[in-house]
Amino acid sequence: MFRIPSPAAALLITASVAVLATAATAQETGVDPARLNAHIAALADDSMEGRGPTTAGEEKAVTYIAEQFRALGLEPAGDDGGWFQTVPINRFVQDGPATITARLPGETVSLQRGTEVIANSHRPQARISITDAPVVFVGYGVNAPERGWDDFKGVDLTGKIMLVLVNDPDFEVPADSPVAGKFDGQGMTYYGRWVYKFEEAARRGAAGVLVIHATAGAGYPWNTLQNSSTAPGLDIVRADPVKERVQAQGWIQQAQAARLMQAAGLDFATLKAAAQRPDFQPVALDGVTMSFDFGHRFERLTTRNVAARLTGTTRPEETLMYGAHWDAYGRAVANAQGDDIYNGAVDNASGVAAVIELARKFAEAPRTERSVLFVSWAAEEAGLLGAYYYAAHPLVPLETTVGNINMDSLLAGPPSEEIVVIGYGKTDLQERLARDAAVEGRRLIPDPAPQVGAFYRSDHFPLAKMGVPALFAAAGFTGASEASRDYVRNRYHQPTDDWKAPWDLTGAAADVDLLFKVGHDLANGTDWPKWTPGNEFEAVREASASERP
Repeated sequence: MFRIPSPAAALLITASVAVLATAATAQETGVDPARLNAHIAALADDSMEGRGPTTAGEEKAVTYIAEQFRALGLEPAGDDGGWFQTVPINRFVQDGPATITARLPGETVSLQRGTEVIANSHRPQARISITDAPVVFVGYGVNAPERGWDDFKGVDLTGKIMLVLVNDPDFEVPADSPVAGKFDGQGMTYYGRWVYKFEEAARRGAAGVLVIHATAGAGYPWNTLQNSSTAPGLDIVRADPVKERVQAQGWIQQAQAARLMQAAGLDFATLKAAAQRPDFQPVALDGVTMSFDFGHRFERLTTRNVAARLTGTTRPEETLMYGAHWDAYGRAVANAQGDDIYNGAVDNASGVAAVIELARKFAEAPRTERSVLFVSWAAEEAGLLGAYYYAAHPLVPLETTVGNINMDSLLAGPPSEEIVVIGYGKTDLQERLARDAAVEGRRLIPDPAPQVGAFYRSDHFPLAKMGVPALFAAAGFTGASEASRDYVRNRYHQPTDDWKAPWDLTGAAADVDLLFKVGHDLANGTDWPKWTPGNEFEAVREASASERP
């Protein structure tokens, strides 16, 4: 049986339930904005301390969410019949200075950690030491057979430092280039993300990997990396960290990368242009090696996903999923007003509120033929860790997970004619949303900032990598909305992402209603959503086709 683990959490839940009782007393046809407000107010309250993973704020947040699911009559879907899935993580903290050097023909130069190079490790070992590792430029570091692209051409990278460009091969090519659009143009794909490049380096046995920074390609300036470089790092506990993580990973300033290339008789601009062609061949920086030596402390901790379900009537083994991450940044650097609580009201108390209210609508309706799973993810801000752990240890089989509808950051405001789809065109799930939206005189629009790769930065993504089709519609983020611009400039990942008074959530409620309609139809249907032909995740989904009726 579910138990409230602390008096403080009990008081918070009791107060919130009282607020919810005034929001609506009868079964409604639509999502109630007052209920959304009440959940956001509770989850973004200062007493939650920013909902940092492994903190007292986590205990309060996951308790609140589980209690809401219990009160709605949902079934616990976590470990051992409980509400939680335990996620083991490693926490890494820098321990002392780093020595990073490059041996060039005729000289050895020191590179400063933070200002010239950012290097860390997710290997659970006390010291990272790499000595005189050869350096190889591998272009954009992409291996995408479905797009006819291979930057590696069979070159052995074992024990070497992989030097790689940020973003995709077609990001900056002219419109008349034969490569234009091969990787979605300005819309960053998974292959453009630094996460992919780190993973690919590990798969190829590299000793280390450095991504060459460029503000346009990365989507943020160097100081964004530098400011966060000393913060503790988190990673899920890996079955084989030696195979899954390189010893040293990070970024290098473009000027420093160009200096290494020049020392080997190479030109950065020429190499970059070559990397924008499919016939690119990796280039060894002859006579150039790099060494890294730094310590870090690590400890094993646990955080938790919250999971609940409604079992289907006729095909319970087939599951539709809704998800939203519960975490924010906890307590961190105070702003000018002295506020150090990163409440995460929009990001992502709002998404959790939506999932709770979606669960209410499903619970109040007749049971669907397929099961519906509701998950609130842990440690998204630290790198989608709760979702990555679930993808490796799913509570229900991924092969028979119908689709994953992600709820992340709902802005306040009235209903809009437009609905932004992050990852526009990737699956046929958006066609279902478009049909339902059209009935209400609304239309879908693509992500107004595709170059930042938002599709690859939220919790649906780890499951997408395993083939599960995803739908991510971002309420309020229309590009033309002043509210969205204001939020990104002044509140995103800051203590000012707070809830102070009832918001106008009529627009968010309308979008959540639409996503309920999409999910409800799928949960009572027999068809299986698909990735768009040629998508990077199509092949892995099709490999499990025999597992689905």
